[in-house]
Amino acid sequence: MTGGIRHESGDSGKRDSECGAVASGPCTAVILDDGRVFLNDCGPGTVRACTKVFYAGCSELKPQNLTHVLLTHLHSDHTAGLADVILTPWVLERTRPLHVYGPEGTDEMCRDLLHAYRADIGFRTDGPEPIGPDSLQVIAHAVQEGVIYEQNGLCIRAVSVSHGTMESYAYLYESKEGKVLISGDTCPLDKVIEAAYGADILVHEAEYAGGLKERTEAWQAYHRAVHTLSYDLGSIMDKAKPALTITTHRILHLNYYGEEPVSADEVKRREELLLEEIRSVTDQPVVNGHDGDIFQIEKSSDRDPVIYLMP
Repeated sequence: MTGGIRHESGDSGKRDSECGAVASGPCTAVILDDGRVFLNDCGPGTVRACTKVFYAGCSELKPQNLTHVLLTHLHSDHTAGLADVILTPWVLERTRPLHVYGPEGTDEMCRDLLHAYRADIGFRTDGPEPIGPDSLQVIAHAVQEGVIYEQNGLCIRAVSVSHGTMESYAYLYESKEGKVLISGDTCPLDKVIEAAYGADILVHEAEYAGGLKERTEAWQAYHRAVHTLSYDLGSIMDKAKPALTITTHRILHLNYYGEEPVSADEVKRREELLLEEIRSVTDQPVVNGHDGDIFQIEKSSDRDPVIYLMP
């Protein structure tokens, strides 16, 4: 474990020259000190959010630099931004291939998206735009448990997790700069504890247990089977002892699309209650991640690796 974690809120209005935040919808960007960028999932709005942060001073999140995507699973809220990540940086003259890692079906999803946009792609490659016909390269990598990427001092391991019938993975990043685990969607698992043990940062989904009691028995059974309740996350943290846990993909059991709009105050109240539930189980450090938050692993070198969140 390294020296510490520096947190900069996404609504602080400040940006370091070397760091920023990411998207909307499930997405977490891991940026190495050599500038490599890895998007973990790509919910709606990923490219626009990266562009916003690029203009705020984070050169690494320039859209043309988005060349690696790791999909934890293929649910739509985690993949709806994939077409945008494939196409928009390419239109902006990304010259390197886009590598997309994910479970079985990732290759088919990429092929289908390219087919769906064949009219646009054909116009740009065969029409008046000066874009070469071979410039759009999407390389899909089928993920299995174990090492999926190992280059220049960075090792990424896929850890199979349980999210109902969906093939799903957590991703463990390990390098001399630090250790980070991105849980994806999962129920509580001992293997997540093992993978996250002693990590600098654990990014984990969380569900407000008090809100779950308001749901029907059938929905309660479903959520307990495929997601991680606050108390269970507290137990995971207590055993894994990461330097910091960041909750994302929070399920607060609010009807965001009901008859009346959900107030920001009610969202904030439930988020704080979720933290209280976690802290009733453990005294390990935990925060709720929000759009644009920056978590920087501090070390002795001139540049530190950065975690960019959009929960």
